[in-house]
Amino acid sequence: MKDIFKLDGKIAIVTGGAGGIGEALALGLGIHGATVVVSSRNQEAIDKVAAKISKESGNEAIAISSDVTDEKSVQNLIDTVVKKYGRVDILVNAMGMNIKHPALEYEMEDWDKLFNVNVKGTMIACKAAGKVMRDQKGGAIVNLSSVRGIRGYTGGNSGYCATKGAVELITRSLALEWASYGIRVNALGPALVITPGTKHIAEDPKLAAQYAAAVPMGRIGMPEDMVGAVIYLVSNASSFVSGQTIYVDGALTAK
Repeated sequence: MKDIFKLDGKIAIVTGGAGGIGEALALGLGIHGATVVVSSRNQEAIDKVAAKISKESGNEAIAISSDVTDEKSVQNLIDTVVKKYGRVDILVNAMGMNIKHPALEYEMEDWDKLFNVNVKGTMIACKAAGKVMRDQKGGAIVNLSSVRGIRGYTGGNSGYCATKGAVELITRSLALEWASYGIRVNALGPALVITPGTKHIAEDPKLAAQYAAAVPMGRIGMPEDMVGAVIYLVSNASSFVSGQTIYVDGALTAK
């Protein structure tokens, strides 16, 4: 039982790995023994992340550009990984975006953009990796949900909440459909996390205090806070866990 969190010999793909939560998760996977393939549309950014993982973990990490909204692009990513390593053991879908509008003024073009990345992108990546995992009789997938996947929120977040609710049900549905293949599908549900897109909150003491006060544990999450839950979900430590979301939220959803 002492080795149940080890990922030695595992091949892991992290989509949305160019920064923020994705970068932290990719680094964590590498430190725990996995060979990591970092992917996003920004080749320069993922090259830097892969180099950082290799340096800090001592394990191999490579960068392959792909666009999760383009099925051919994602299939090329999967095919390249299988050609190089022979398998895909872990898929972490860490990509995501938010476009905020009051519901009465929500532009459907922006609504479609959100669903294209957060929902369609998740399904495309799961489908492509799932075929490989089915054929090799096993694998672990973690999708990026949010506390907003089960709780509504103001501030123009109706579109974001809707996409994360969809990710929750994609996760549960695939867990059921693919259980017989030995594929486990779970999700990570963060509360607010300080990333390049939310750093303005951390830089404003008054705003940061306001957000922290809403969290029972009294602080805002950091990307590193997400790593432990994902290592658990992709390792043998969770070999009988599927269709679940772990909310890393400082007890916010317990309220």
